[in-house]
Amino acid sequence: MKKKYVVVTGGVISGIGKGILSASIARVMKECGVEVNTLKIDPYLNLDAGTMNPNQHGEVFVTEDGYEADLDLGHYERFLGKDMRRENNMTAGQVFKSIIDKERKGDYLGATVQMVPHVTDEIKSRIRKVPGDLIMIEIGGTVGDIEGEIFLEAVRELWVEEGPENFLFIHVTYVPYLRVTNEFKTKPTQQSVQLLRRIGIQPQMIAVRSELPIEENELGKIALFGGLDRQMVYNLPDSENVYDVPRIVYSYGIHRKIAAWLNLEIEERFDWNYPRTFVPTRIVIVGKYLGTDDAYKSISESITLCGASKPDVIDSQCFEEMTEEQIKNELCKYDGIIIPGGFGKRGIEGKLAVIKAAREEDIPILGICLGMQLMVIEFARNVLHYENANSTEFDPLTPYPVIDMMEEQKAIMKLGGTMRLGAQETPIEEGTVLMDAYNEKLAFERHRHRYEVNLERFPDLFRNPGEKDENRLTISSLATFVEAIELPEKRFFLGIQYHPEFRSKVGNPNPVFELFVKRVREKRRNQ
Repeated sequence: MKKKYVVVTGGVISGIGKGILSASIARVMKECGVEVNTLKIDPYLNLDAGTMNPNQHGEVFVTEDGYEADLDLGHYERFLGKDMRRENNMTAGQVFKSIIDKERKGDYLGATVQMVPHVTDEIKSRIRKVPGDLIMIEIGGTVGDIEGEIFLEAVRELWVEEGPENFLFIHVTYVPYLRVTNEFKTKPTQQSVQLLRRIGIQPQMIAVRSELPIEENELGKIALFGGLDRQMVYNLPDSENVYDVPRIVYSYGIHRKIAAWLNLEIEERFDWNYPRTFVPTRIVIVGKYLGTDDAYKSISESITLCGASKPDVIDSQCFEEMTEEQIKNELCKYDGIIIPGGFGKRGIEGKLAVIKAAREEDIPILGICLGMQLMVIEFARNVLHYENANSTEFDPLTPYPVIDMMEEQKAIMKLGGTMRLGAQETPIEEGTVLMDAYNEKLAFERHRHRYEVNLERFPDLFRNPGEKDENRLTISSLATFVEAIELPEKRFFLGIQYHPEFRSKVGNPNPVFELFVKRVREKRRNQ
């Protein structure tokens, strides 16, 4: 069977849910027996998302093979239940770098290197290499963005070369509601579709995003001016839970329309196991990137996939202005605390103050990556009295560098793609909280860091096997470096160097989050 393609483009504004819709359609088609894969095209010039500020672009998602990707790959993983790889993301930076590298090697035999055909051929070649029978291609940004034009031209050429019968274009657009006049305005959507048609692409389906349900006459107008049958225009108003979207897609019969257009045989089935009810919990993420709701997306989704309420997010810097008593009073509002990963000195002292309060008040706390490192620093300062203990990331002259840069990182000058990345073996010690979570001796978890616990220089921070010294931390996972630390006598005091949030999927949240939420609920019941 020839490979089939569904191309999802966006119009009017960005951030209206192309990724969620693409992931939802992919999941429904997978449930119907189709071998589905996804490709996110990001027109930005970065080689990957690794050096992007989470305040501007949301979280950096790490794949199993160590690729730093846009957060949409996280949606694909969670919805599809399938591990993404670097081949599932393409950026303009990757394409142009490949072109220049080939030109420098003489691969073009002295030809003048041009956008067409050389750049478009490179894009098409990468698209064709994505494995699967049905490829969902999401093109980031909106139609009309100058950086996205070459990708639209490339998929238009691919449409011609592979045959129109093997392509279906879905345009996701937004219709605003003007409360002043109490009416929906479809003109921006009409213009967006017209712009796409001028490029040479006629969408076969339009997904209309809106705040509220749109009336029939507006949808008919969109179909008329878009040159589509009315039955190929769907309204997708805001949903309280993004995990409802696959069910909505299925109920609309979008999978049948796609199968009919692409001549795909499908089985009419849909089993979507996601939390429909949420047990009220009060969990807070104490972070430092609050410029967007997406900065801690995978952590937040991991919590909700365990059937818990969506966590709050608080800026760690606000705790730096509080007394210890004020901090404890603030944290007593919550049943559990998460200290996430991050980089840089800003807000670190606030996180350390939160960790101290959580340890002393026995509030369940989970430290992830930087969060684990800060748990070690806090313990060294306040239990073992290593005055001014720190990470060399924040204080290169600290007298107690309990956290230091990994040896293999010290000679690396470049930032992009140079950290410890991707899935690594994570051995788990018997009789630990971590073992309670996994119930197995070996896990494979994804990493993204260049600093680690300085175990060789500071072994006194940690207990020997079998000891119950409350003035020492327990190492619950040790590979080539410390992977996890804990205080087993607490309700839940666990720090992990890796990122468990990147492996949570619908129906299968990471065991660390499952145990954390369980302990949080136990605390709430016992109050």
